[in-house]
Amino acid sequence: MSAGRSAAAAATRRFRPYPAYKDSGVEWLGEIPAGWEVKKWRYSCHITEGQVAPDDDRYRDRVMIAPNHIESGTGRILFTETADGQGAISGKYLVKPGDIIYSKIRPALNKACIATGDWLCSADMYPVKITANSLSSNFLLYFILSEPFVRLMVDESMRVAMPKVNRDKLAACPLLVPPRAEQEVITAFLDRETAKIDALVAKKERLIELLQEKRTALITRAVTKGLDPNVPMKDSGVEWLYQYPAHWTDLPLKRWVAVKITDGPHETPDLVTEGVDFISAEAVSNGRIDFDKRRGFISPELHAYYCRKCKPVRDDILMCKSGATTGKLARVDVDFEFSIWSPLAVVRSHRSRILPRFLEMTLGSEYVQKQIKRTWSAGTQPNISMGDLEQLYVVAPNIEEQAKILADVDEEAGGFDALIAKVREAIERLQELRTALISAAVAGKIDVRQEAA
Repeated sequence: MSAGRSAAAAATRRFRPYPAYKDSGVEWLGEIPAGWEVKKWRYSCHITEGQVAPDDDRYRDRVMIAPNHIESGTGRILFTETADGQGAISGKYLVKPGDIIYSKIRPALNKACIATGDWLCSADMYPVKITANSLSSNFLLYFILSEPFVRLMVDESMRVAMPKVNRDKLAACPLLVPPRAEQEVITAFLDRETAKIDALVAKKERLIELLQEKRTALITRAVTKGLDPNVPMKDSGVEWLYQYPAHWTDLPLKRWVAVKITDGPHETPDLVTEGVDFISAEAVSNGRIDFDKRRGFISPELHAYYCRKCKPVRDDILMCKSGATTGKLARVDVDFEFSIWSPLAVVRSHRSRILPRFLEMTLGSEYVQKQIKRTWSAGTQPNISMGDLEQLYVVAPNIEEQAKILADVDEEAGGFDALIAKVREAIERLQELRTALISAAVAGKIDVRQEAA
């Protein structure tokens, strides 16, 4: 057990158990409080069927929830967009206030929320309507967010190529149902306790933002001013760069690369159980590729076909070019082959002109990120076209000076990186505590009736 999980387990031990328990008859639920019931999902709630017709324009201005709108593990909606704003034509379901919206893809990410209006949800979500008065939406949401339920759904979903929860398996899933009044007490307790944890997490996330801002400012200064404060400068002629060293070279990005900038295939591949990793924007995390967040696997034959257009290799830079993560970067640090989807573009540095890590820092610097944001200011969805990507304005010194700048930045940024890592560890421990409290309360492992009073 990790230190975070140990701390979370210790935190739940301060609560008393229920006076009496009984066997649930379900292995993963174990013993449950004597007054609770186990029911199949289908007897308490219904997974809505019937998509909105693609040519039905009545719902264009309605909020539509997709997995990317929901925070993992918390039930919190990060932001909302209309169906029209997302360019959604088909694959939409109607949801009503109080309905649960549950992501059927990649259940390990644990994304679910409660609808608060007459909304839509995407085809990647299950719209769940509660049909029994004995079950509350808030309790069901917490049950979905609990660790045992998530593990069950992950186990079920791993039997297919693209991790996805089967509708029939979900409908047959056991559901723990305490007396309705007790559900209200449990959810009130969890609302209060998770709010405290979330407030602490928010403070630490803000601290990370401040540290990253300082780190970015350090990098921006290094990749726009260099190391010598007395070097002659010249005007860039653009408002978002001001001045840079006179001996540096300014060129559009397409002149700094070894091969033409390309993106992944503009088609949805057939995923398989085993094969080559297929990566999209959600796998870009903290400057690296998180292969645990792959879209799925494709066949070696399809990978070979996609490689005719785009084949990432070590030290290539992947840039998200559409969606909420537009502008985020990851440098390839593996040697095995994988394929990418269309939301990602591959930028390969011309090594005789610019070092891969220097180009990565430059593309992540404030002056380049401002250019990227300018390209989507008129659109409803963040997006940078391949043409705009090629024309990004980039300045750099010669290779020798780039290497000196990298060494200096590594030394100065190391302190920020260490602090950020510590704060992320603290956030992880808080999130584990949050999950442990939810899991223990909705499974009846702890009695919170007096705590919620």
